[in-house]
Amino acid sequence: MRIYIYSGGEKIVGRSGVGQAIRHQRECLRRSGVATTDHWTRDAAAVHVNTILPDSVFAALGAKLRGRKVVWYGHSTMEDFRSSFKGSNALAPLFKRWITFCYGLGDVVLTPTEYSRQLLESYGLKKPVYSISNGVDTEFFKPDPAARAALRARYGLEENEKVVVSVGHTIARKGLPEFLELARRTPEAKFLWFGWTNPKLIPQEIVRAMENAPGNVIFPGFVGREELREAYQGADVFAFLSHEETEGIVVLEALACGVPTVLRDIPVYGGWLKTGETVYKASNDDEFQRIVSGLLDKSLPDLTAAGRAVAESRSFEQVGKRLKAIYLEQRVLPPLPQALLQKHVQA
Repeated sequence: MRIYIYSGGEKIVGRSGVGQAIRHQRECLRRSGVATTDHWTRDAAAVHVNTILPDSVFAALGAKLRGRKVVWYGHSTMEDFRSSFKGSNALAPLFKRWITFCYGLGDVVLTPTEYSRQLLESYGLKKPVYSISNGVDTEFFKPDPAARAALRARYGLEENEKVVVSVGHTIARKGLPEFLELARRTPEAKFLWFGWTNPKLIPQEIVRAMENAPGNVIFPGFVGREELREAYQGADVFAFLSHEETEGIVVLEALACGVPTVLRDIPVYGGWLKTGETVYKASNDDEFQRIVSGLLDKSLPDLTAAGRAVAESRSFEQVGKRLKAIYLEQRVLPPLPQALLQKHVQA
């Protein structure tokens, strides 16, 4: 049996975390021995839906007419929709109603963390909701000491210059204003923000903030995964100041690459990323500055080995096993004998 991974809307979300998650699902399933398809086939047991665009609703309804299961990925919440694009705060309540309707069409709802699972259940969803990481390719994203010189050469930096990187849409929710403030407070380092958002969607205050960014900030824009990997591997610090996430694929990538990581102390990281053990966390500008300075001058303990271990626990192989177990438990795939089913659920 196959899983149909619906790709409608992938051109729109391809450069976002949702686009990455779609690609991750294909690979996780491949590594767990579950075949996928990009269209309906006779042996397609279910459809994966990742976006919340109107065409996704029709894809789900089409599956139901065929008597197939719908597995809907809950990547979005009302909370992470806020403070994103123009008008997002005003539209947030309507957005919540829309995504609740969409996710309600799923026979099974999957979402990346326990935090986002609890949020979706609080919306009143009646279908089973499971938390399952988006995963990270730990074979591709891994430490490489040679990347340090390569990163600096690529952006015309001195060999010994300190580099702080962040990744994401150029929006307030991702912590861009605070990242720029951190750069102002840390003139001895270069700050690189990887990611791009259509300027027409960005509020004017963010456009002005970028135009007035301090001189030690570089905006490389959207880059390919090889160049992004080089940035993680060659940076001195990964600073992800996002105010709201459902997981944060870029956090997993950074941890896999062994870069010291500082995050905003928000609920999504609770229970799986512990401050002072795997990452550092901060809640305000002063704390971010103190931690980043300590990481740059190496006065804070190195947590990168523990961070890499977290990434490995969410590797494509591990996520694939978990996904297959959920399929079997929810009868998305034909059931195994009870003894084998129990083995998969425990994996």
